Amino acid sequence: MGIKVIITGATGMIGKGVLLECLDHQEIDMVLTIGRSALDLAHPKLQQIVHTDFLNYTSIEDQLKGFDACFLCMGISAAGLSEKKYRTITYDYTLSLAKTLHHLNPKMICTYVSGAGTDSTEKGRTMWARVKGKTENDLLDLGFRQAYMFRPGAIIPLRGIKSRTKSYQFLYDYFMWLVKLVKTISPNSVVNTTQIGLAMIHAALHGYEKKILTPKDIINLSKRNPAN
Repeated sequence: MGIKVIITGATGMIGKGVLLECLDHQEIDMVLTIGRSALDLAHPKLQQIVHTDFLNYTSIEDQLKGFDACFLCMGISAAGLSEKKYRTITYDYTLSLAKTLHHLNPKMICTYVSGAGTDSTEKGRTMWARVKGKTENDLLDLGFRQAYMFRPGAIIPLRGIKSRTKSYQFLYDYFMWLVKLVKTISPNSVVNTTQIGLAMIHAALHGYEKKILTPKDIINLSKRNPAN
């Protein structure tokens, strides 16, 4: 018998990559996505909730019970945003859902997509890194059975996935050769969306020895199974 998972950010590059791997994986029985808009995708395992108030989940709590893991992939670029706005989207939205899920599913495993350079001290000069650091720290302290913070660096999108952030997609369209060159020189510094998805699934199924995962950890975990 497999597990049931919740995914946020499934319209984004990382979230969609995680979603596709979950739909393909034989040990995932059901996938529930939560987002502002419906996905243009149908699959026997897939259920969707369109929800717009990311600070209050009272109206959909009954639909969030009985899950084994949550893959929190929702995120936004900090470019052009005030710290208050970025914190609302990155921290407040994430913790509001996480607290609801933990209350409803206390044995749940949580994974969160952060980023390379995240500031665990919460005191550095870089705004986004401080906010991500606080988000990580509070998720780790929330009381989930296990919680894992994913810190990918450069990411290669596979399976036809595109970034919804125009500036990022521009870089992918015109400078992917550079990302691939970096991966050739330093194989453990670049991950792809399939590796992130598989690593999250394996973390939920089998656990991992670290709570904060670097690109190298993500690559290693994506290959892992109970036998190794």
